[in-house]
Amino acid sequence: MRLLPRQTDPKVLVGFETSDDAGVYLIDDRTALVQTVDFFTPIVDDPRTFGEIAASNSLSDVYAMGGRPVSALSIVGFPEKGDPQILAQILQGGLAKMMEATCTVIGGHSVRNEDVLFGYAVTGLIDPKQVWKNVGARTGDILLFTKALGTGVISTALKNDKAPADAVSAAIHSMRKLNRAAAEALHVIESQTKFQNAIHAVTDVTGFGLLGHAREMALGNPEKGIETVSFEFDHARFTYLPGALQAAMDGHLPGGLKNNREFVGDCAQFTPAVRQEYRDILFDPQTSGGLLISIAQEAATEALAALQRHGVSGNQVGEVVRKKSPLIYVT
Repeated sequence: MRLLPRQTDPKVLVGFETSDDAGVYLIDDRTALVQTVDFFTPIVDDPRTFGEIAASNSLSDVYAMGGRPVSALSIVGFPEKGDPQILAQILQGGLAKMMEATCTVIGGHSVRNEDVLFGYAVTGLIDPKQVWKNVGARTGDILLFTKALGTGVISTALKNDKAPADAVSAAIHSMRKLNRAAAEALHVIESQTKFQNAIHAVTDVTGFGLLGHAREMALGNPEKGIETVSFEFDHARFTYLPGALQAAMDGHLPGGLKNNREFVGDCAQFTPAVRQEYRDILFDPQTSGGLLISIAQEAATEALAALQRHGVSGNQVGEVVRKKSPLIYVT
């Protein structure tokens, strides 16, 4: 069901039609704006760490489009009788991460709210001829993924006071890490003449989980001539955060995980070899998750090497095949 009228502004290079990571608006032949917004309630106990994670998560959409974040506006919801020192720590954490990204916070807006909310509206710059969309995967492509999975189940276990310290530490480290280095590595590949058009689709895996975002990528955009394809994943090729599998086995499943399972529905099928805890984590909503990349087969090895040189752990997790049923198949 379409909730908003279709827009016809020719300068809108990427709108909301394919639920992409960010919008892209053309300025001139060499410059376009990338714009996104994200905010959420605390998922960790330490206020400064929460601010850092919220900032990293907000910046991620710009990196996933291939853009460079330049400015941000903070979004704050805070209780009227809340401790101002806690708010100050949240803001300090967010600012520190924005400074790391060389993205300037130029203002923001705050409201009184019963629950703490924090995030940013981020604007970036991008070459309009080098926009990475979440659709465009081609038959024969290799699927790469950065970062480990499992932040949702670990955060839920933490809320239930059942998360081991090493699991929480690993999840926080992952969520605080910017996707900037991963994007820079992909730009290195893209800059080589022989791989100039090798990156066919990119998205950051966040609230819809790995399989939810994969579904959006695979569906393409037939109205714009972008074909629907199918994805085949090998669950053993993903990296899972320490403690994530145990958290899933213990039933620490966030509500978003169940929603994602319903959203993907019959589009995903698993072989019997994929145990339930792995299935759960592939649906697990991620915060500041990794990049899912559909890249031409001939560029995949060099892309993995470039990611490694930039300090990013990347795995070859699957391949793109011709459209079939189910849309996504996990072995």
